[in-house]
Amino acid sequence: MRALISVSDKTGIVEFAKELVGLGIEIISTGGTYNKLKSEGIPAIEISELTGFPECLDGRVKTLHPIVHAGLLAMRSKPEHMKQLADLNIETIDMVVVNLYPFKATILKDGVTRAEAVENIDIGGPTMLRSAAKNYQDVAVVVDPRDYEVVIKELKEEKQVSLDTKFYLMQKVFMHTSNYDTMIADYLKKERNDHELPETLTMTFEKVQDMRYGENPHQKAAFYREIGKKVGSIVDAEQLNGKELSFNNINDTNGALELLKEFTEPTVVACKHGNPCGVGSADDILEAWDKAFAADKVSIYGGIVTVNREVSLELAEKMKPVFLEVLVAPSYQKEALELLQTKKNLRILQLKDISVPQDKNAYDLKKVNGGLIVQTIDSELMNEADLKVVTDRAPSEKEMEDLRFAWKVVKFVKSNGIALAKDKQTIGIGPGQVNRVWSTKQCMEHAEELIGPDATTGAVLASDAFFPFDDSVEAAHKAGITAIIQPGGSIRDEDSIKKCNEYGIAMVFTGMRHFKH
Repeated sequence: MRALISVSDKTGIVEFAKELVGLGIEIISTGGTYNKLKSEGIPAIEISELTGFPECLDGRVKTLHPIVHAGLLAMRSKPEHMKQLADLNIETIDMVVVNLYPFKATILKDGVTRAEAVENIDIGGPTMLRSAAKNYQDVAVVVDPRDYEVVIKELKEEKQVSLDTKFYLMQKVFMHTSNYDTMIADYLKKERNDHELPETLTMTFEKVQDMRYGENPHQKAAFYREIGKKVGSIVDAEQLNGKELSFNNINDTNGALELLKEFTEPTVVACKHGNPCGVGSADDILEAWDKAFAADKVSIYGGIVTVNREVSLELAEKMKPVFLEVLVAPSYQKEALELLQTKKNLRILQLKDISVPQDKNAYDLKKVNGGLIVQTIDSELMNEADLKVVTDRAPSEKEMEDLRFAWKVVKFVKSNGIALAKDKQTIGIGPGQVNRVWSTKQCMEHAEELIGPDATTGAVLASDAFFPFDDSVEAAHKAGITAIIQPGGSIRDEDSIKKCNEYGIAMVFTGMRHFKH
């Protein structure tokens, strides 16, 4: 048997090669791998000795040779293949151990140039892998150092690598090369600053962890991350306490983080089941917590909390009595962290760059049966130039401050979404109803139930999309709402405007909606 070894990741390769030699397997190798094996006293044939052709073009050409690929692709079960090899004086190669130039590590380096990235696109490696994998019945092909152990075990016990294992290794090859090519294509798209949705969409992700289950216990799940620097995202967070994050934890925490990024002032966002349940902004983070907690003391139970300032001991003392699933902050005072870590089930995450926004050209993906719908993320909030007061009365400065606050919140409420706010605190949120007036009435009822009978008096209302009728304005008036912000654009806008004027409610159109399905 002969094995061709050429690896960039040399983890475990010396030990593996020694085992192969001990089993009587001849080793062929290239470049740095050959030098590594020789320095460890492992006998190996250099690739140029096999091909009779020197490595050239700074190592760009070394394994791209008929002697290599004929030795890999010849089907041992076909006499005519074996006769052709004999006539050409070519021997078979029975194992390929290859992993590719470190393209990912290269593009993740600070200051990497395009030329450097392109030079780290492997050509010979993927070609050998694909040749060997295509002929998997006869060639064992290994791309992952974690598979060295099973290969050696089978060689020792069975004198060969089993067909089932070869098929498994073949599958890993095409996943590996597909991932590699997708990284390259993605890098080149970004390098060209190409923002168009491509004709064919191929994406690649790396597994972070397997999960106990998905949304429900009968569903399998895993967490994957995009390849690249994802600063300010949950994949970049450091977990300091608690059990591993669940599927629902990650989904809900991501939503809370994206809402938090809309704010620069000290802000606390509490979320439950993908919807905000309490949001508060203030001059200091302690008051922001008080507002977010008071907004809905019931729903925050078992919820997700994100804060955009350091967690002090005083803040930790306020949080400790509340049952939370996940807490995310940019930093924690030592004493605060120690106190919170006494809650063994609280998942504490530290995300240093918590306020860094998501890339505006990132994709939002939704799987549908038989396909995928893709859009760029909803990275805009509103265009200030498009803001239009459409009522006789303009909002006061304070009302406008609360309207902006409520608009940020309602952007992240499932449609049909309504958010009520007063003094930069949510006092009622109505998510996901099948008509808008139900959402409006629901959040008003919640405000009265959770905060008090006069909670909505003097509050403002934000709607993620236009009012199709004036019934929501009617409900707002009855609750004491004084100002409304909505996109506008309904054929019945004039009905809502007239109703606002009748009741002295100020209304602002943004010209931009924020459906969230």
